[in-house]
Amino acid sequence: MKNIAVIGAGTMGNGIAHTFAQFGYNVQLIDISQAALDKGLATITKNLDRMVAKEKITEDDKNNTLNNITTYTSIKDGVQYASLVVEAATENVDLKLKIFKDLDDVCPEDTILATNTSSISITQIAAVTKRPEKVIGMHFMNPVPIMKLVEIIRGYNTSDEVMDFTVDLTKKINKVPVEVNDYPGFVANRILMPMINESIETLYNGVAGVAEIDTVMKLGMAHPMGPLQLADFIGLDVCLSILNVMYEGFKNPKYAPCPLLVNMVMAGKLGVKSGEGFYDYSESRKAEKVAKMFS
Repeated sequence: MKNIAVIGAGTMGNGIAHTFAQFGYNVQLIDISQAALDKGLATITKNLDRMVAKEKITEDDKNNTLNNITTYTSIKDGVQYASLVVEAATENVDLKLKIFKDLDDVCPEDTILATNTSSISITQIAAVTKRPEKVIGMHFMNPVPIMKLVEIIRGYNTSDEVMDFTVDLTKKINKVPVEVNDYPGFVANRILMPMINESIETLYNGVAGVAEIDTVMKLGMAHPMGPLQLADFIGLDVCLSILNVMYEGFKNPKYAPCPLLVNMVMAGKLGVKSGEGFYDYSESRKAEKVAKMFS
């Protein structure tokens, strides 16, 4: 396997493309937006420059990585030689189902179709294809080039051969694969999102302020980042989407998103990417200033 297609040039997609390319794979990075592709390549270049400055890689390593990436605005053109496709589009069920229907139609019969979804059922995604045994979840963590964990999610029909292959490939790119079964939120977000949601509830109920809640979790529980800062980093819209998937999947009120989170997303306060969430990022991407609404 040398050709790996990645669908989506956003934060996760460009990180996945960067990682595979750095380990010598030919990567076809696909996005319907040329502007998104240009931004994705700029991000990869910036991250590689940072690694060169820290002497983690050489200038030649950087150039080789970039040379391993080819961009496409057409799925059909980008996947024609792919042995593996990793979908990293927006966390939206309808969008992912459409992409997988399209991939099933245009990919070679032996191509494995993986999704980077953080919560959506692999079995549901696989069901829209004619190759459910070749559909699997590869949930990378952000930032992809740095974070070691990859959740490998087996759908109801995923074959042992595809599972073993994906686990082996994950190790080849110096990641740590953890095999999990297909239930809403898998492991990472099933545990993380209720914690983030409860932190928002704690703020919503007036128990403590933004900085105070994050400080308790950082100093008291040794978390490197407070849960509200982490929510901003992930994207409040993404957090809301994952909680809704779990709430619908389990029908358990403990996964119901806090009204404050719902309102913030409706108001466009999405965290770092919008410039404001629980913190104000207008001057710095670091969570140094609490948003005016909470100060």
